[in-house]
Amino acid sequence: MRVYGVTGWKNAGKTGLMERLVAEITGRGFSVSTVKHAHHSFDVDHPGRDSYRHRQAGAAEVLLASQYRVAHMQELRGAPEPPLSDLLQRLSPVDLVLIEGYKRERHPKIEAYRAAPGNDLIAPEDPTIRAVASDTPLDLDRPVFDLNDTDAIADFILAEVGL
Repeated sequence: MRVYGVTGWKNAGKTGLMERLVAEITGRGFSVSTVKHAHHSFDVDHPGRDSYRHRQAGAAEVLLASQYRVAHMQELRGAPEPPLSDLLQRLSPVDLVLIEGYKRERHPKIEAYRAAPGNDLIAPEDPTIRAVASDTPLDLDRPVFDLNDTDAIADFILAEVGL
């Protein structure tokens, strides 16, 4: 599968860019899946629900299925977080997997950047960042796109991965 990342610091516009890219690229007829890295604990179900109760009782994995979606929850219970490569192997085949986060992984990425938070750019020190999507003009050694120019960013990513 082809993979491409969207990375950047907190409040840089990553999730909004991901959302727009998924809509744009699927609108062009390609199948897309996403992987999102979270630096915090999260739940996809809620206390009192059957699946939550299964996990709380000690189930290592819970598969929740309906006519609308399937959710697979795996409790790590102190085990290390699975590497991105293992997570990608769990996905069904698609044309493109967009990855949000995973700054330190070696897949190609575009950096989302907003000037207001005051964070430094990651791109100058990271050759896996192939372009930057910014809300301010930048002088870099790689392409810089307007953060809201989803069409151009999608064109760039699709060309990069050969689609």
